[in-house]
Amino acid sequence: MATERKGGAEEREEVARQAMVHLDHLYRVAIHLAKESDEAGELVQETYARALNSYEQFTPGTNMKAWLTRILYNFFFDRYHEKKRWVFAKDNNPPEEQGTDYWETAADNNPGPEDYILRKELNTKITDALRQIPEEFRAPILLVDMGDFSYAEAAEILSCPVGTIRSRLSRARRLLHKQLKGYIGRGQ
Repeated sequence: MATERKGGAEEREEVARQAMVHLDHLYRVAIHLAKESDEAGELVQETYARALNSYEQFTPGTNMKAWLTRILYNFFFDRYHEKKRWVFAKDNNPPEEQGTDYWETAADNNPGPEDYILRKELNTKITDALRQIPEEFRAPILLVDMGDFSYAEAAEILSCPVGTIRSRLSRARRLLHKQLKGYIGRGQ
């Protein structure tokens, strides 16, 4: 029995070592999902802890990056759905309906040049557009377009065929374009 424990400890250390290589990648994906650096850090930390706790589920020689991203993705959406139950109506209103307090707070918290504000506004519009498309289409966008995964890696993470990823990605891009067309069209 002591030999099994030693092998298990060695396997766990190997998974921990390999997982460390992917922390920057996990953080990039987490920041795209969470949009806040503190929350992204928490997501990565929890992902790493969950990976170490379930190291025996990882098959050596398979794609560690995809396995870790799947853990992150599942944790984020479990947490997102839990939080969604507690969102107040005010949080769902666009800024223009939240009154002047919103703009004063935003100005106090985000001082900077006009370019920064415009970029932040575009980021908000994209985030809002992403939230409005169904989850099955949002996930491929997050993984392939924002997370730099290949179609095959995204298919592995989402447990579906590559063709499904391609069609969902195409549909997601059309939905996003439709959501953002009015906003982007204003500047042209």
